[in-house]
Amino acid sequence: MANRVIPAASKLLKTLRPLNSAASSTTISAISPPIGYAEKPLQSPSGHAITAADTITDNIFNLDDVDKLFASVSTPTLLRAALNLHAVAFEPLVDIGMWVMKSRLMDTPLIRDVIMGIIRSTFYEHFCAGENAMAAGRSVLELNEAGLRGMLVYALEYAGDNDACDRNLQGFLDTVEATKSLPPSSVSFIIMKITAICPMRVLERVSDLLRWQHKDPSFKLPWKLDTLPIFSDNSPLYHTLEKPEPLTPDEERDLELVHQRLLKLSQKCSEANVPLSVDAEYSSVQPAIDYLTYSSAIIYNKDDNPIVYGTIQAYLKDAKERLLLATKAADDMGIPMGFKVVRGAYMSSEAKVASSLGYKSPIHDSIEDTHACYNDCTSFMLEKIANGSGGVVLATHNVESGKLAVAKAHEIGIGKVRQKLEFAQLYGMAESLSFGLRNAGFQVSKYMPFGPIELVLPYLLRRAEENRGLLSASTQDRQRTREVLKRRLKAAIF
Repeated sequence: MANRVIPAASKLLKTLRPLNSAASSTTISAISPPIGYAEKPLQSPSGHAITAADTITDNIFNLDDVDKLFASVSTPTLLRAALNLHAVAFEPLVDIGMWVMKSRLMDTPLIRDVIMGIIRSTFYEHFCAGENAMAAGRSVLELNEAGLRGMLVYALEYAGDNDACDRNLQGFLDTVEATKSLPPSSVSFIIMKITAICPMRVLERVSDLLRWQHKDPSFKLPWKLDTLPIFSDNSPLYHTLEKPEPLTPDEERDLELVHQRLLKLSQKCSEANVPLSVDAEYSSVQPAIDYLTYSSAIIYNKDDNPIVYGTIQAYLKDAKERLLLATKAADDMGIPMGFKVVRGAYMSSEAKVASSLGYKSPIHDSIEDTHACYNDCTSFMLEKIANGSGGVVLATHNVESGKLAVAKAHEIGIGKVRQKLEFAQLYGMAESLSFGLRNAGFQVSKYMPFGPIELVLPYLLRRAEENRGLLSASTQDRQRTREVLKRRLKAAIF
């Protein structure tokens, strides 16, 4: 079925007017800069700073009144946040911390206990929602009181075998079950990485075969289910330079087990009416991730209620075309599709892999190109959900992008998108942006990893390595936190 909609979607790409062209009704510039790019002022094609959103956002999206922004946050919590944000912004300290965690010092029980104790009382408590679903639920309740929602992230990835995949699946199912005891809509999404329920070797093999079929449509994949378009004409195929062997019977069985795990989790989310968002990962395995995500979405996304969301990494050169192809095919099939739009976090590794194979990076060559891509993806999805089905999550820490998205939503008609649009920021970061968007009347979620510290720590270390630019880019949040602390101190004294 999926193959029949690709020609129609390809025709769309040739006829669709660019959404950031002069003829477009509104330009939404980039949401947040990809890690590794220096942030620059957004400009119009004529070279002038973009200020179209300023008039609208001055009144409804105000980040200057710090007392109002942080009114729901206690002073001790603010003080701890300020200390942690200043610590992670100091890159040498982050480097030392990662070196210590990977060193033999951690093999000495006493030293390990001391280090883990320090981490638990500082970074872990600030950036993580708790050690189990019950603790994460308490963190969700605290967010709910502040007018925010939670995206629960059971911090698992990279399962090595089917037994590990099954254990991880049970953890995700238990997480969904835990949401039933929380206030309705306080949990906006369950977040999952496919690598937690599928061995990497299976994802690599399936991705190779899918890429080869894109190169040669006559190449048959007997196990392939209905899906949405996974590639565009510009998608990188250099990961698969030779025709791969068909899946062995054991590999086909492993793939079927993966599909059944995802269906079981999707069914559980459908019963709880909590959407499942599947994270994007490395481009080497993203074809298999998209294939599995879309196959599940075709089954469970019904009646303008997307349960399974895919993720679009806007720093990839083919992101916009793949988004257009997938949404067009979903529309033709009557499937309400949801997407989370992100910048992407694997810039350095993607460039290294491509370079080692003699190819250009799949990442945009400049921040301007990435801005334009995110611009089009965001604008397209806002227009789509306003006039049709589906949903979108705009994951961003960039204040300017928040202003632009707010302006676009009001131009379209906020009532048309309010229930289908979610803004998202990491737990413990970009608090002023989260509160500002909340005060402007939007649904806002925090991305909340949780789990035992021994389990979550490797996850956090990988996130720190991939997002070190994000950790050091929280200047405005640190400044606003300091400002409100100073005001409260003065008020207490005088």
